[in-house]
Amino acid sequence: MAFGDYLAEYNPKVHGPYDPARYYGKADVPFGQVKLGELGAWFAGIAGAFSRVWWRWNHKYVQPKRAGIAPFLQLTAAAMTFFYAINYGKMRHHRRYKYH
Repeated sequence: MAFGDYLAEYNPKVHGPYDPARYYGKADVPFGQVKLGELGAWFAGIAGAFSRVWWRWNHKYVQPKRAGIAPFLQLTAAAMTFFYAINYGKMRHHRRYKYH
């Protein structure tokens, strides 16, 4: 598979138009049943799952004709949560300071 090609499991006669938010392969193996040699492919499948989640969110909130303010608020909330989490270690030391 090269960059820009469809997945090997995708068949346009069976599946219709290609949708990047849909999974065309067979069901994933649970993590407890993955062999060590297959671990890299399993993590690559997880990366593909994140890509599908991104496309589903994109199709639902960003790309409709009458998209509202929801995607901007969701990205803002996600950014605020992320930056709070990475700065929590610095802020936690200041919670008991009274006058500084």
